[in-house]
Amino acid sequence: MQLFCVKYVTSILDLFKRKIKEPSYKRDVGTRGEQFAVKFLKKNGYKILQRNYRCKLGEIDIVCYDHGTIAFVEVKTRYSDTYGPPELSVTEAKKRQIVKVALHYVAEKKIEGIDVSFDVVSIFHTPMKKYPAITLFKNAFTKNDSIPSRI
Repeated sequence: MQLFCVKYVTSILDLFKRKIKEPSYKRDVGTRGEQFAVKFLKKNGYKILQRNYRCKLGEIDIVCYDHGTIAFVEVKTRYSDTYGPPELSVTEAKKRQIVKVALHYVAEKKIEGIDVSFDVVSIFHTPMKKYPAITLFKNAFTKNDSIPSRI
């Protein structure tokens, strides 16, 4: 019985180690999407302030500055349209979480009196195309569902 338990635990530990070493497909897709988004945003005049801002409340993919506004950008990437366009995967719950994390960011950085926007970058990259289709949805949602949003 002991030998069985040791083998079972060893197998689980091996699986766990492999999972840590090998990035998941989802994470890889997300990372590539964020790289495309950063290039796209820079090309469109945005100044990247921070990538993958994390706090106890969650994460924001990209924080940037654009013409007097701090933009909190959620990046969604898809390689297939099986589940619809990428931007539709930003749920109401995800929007609420992004707003909470953005408020934390603003408080932590002691930012006052500046406009903010919550943007979504949608990236659709089929394997058959060399470059992805990238769409920026400025002000995709707001803190109070009213524009402009000011913190």
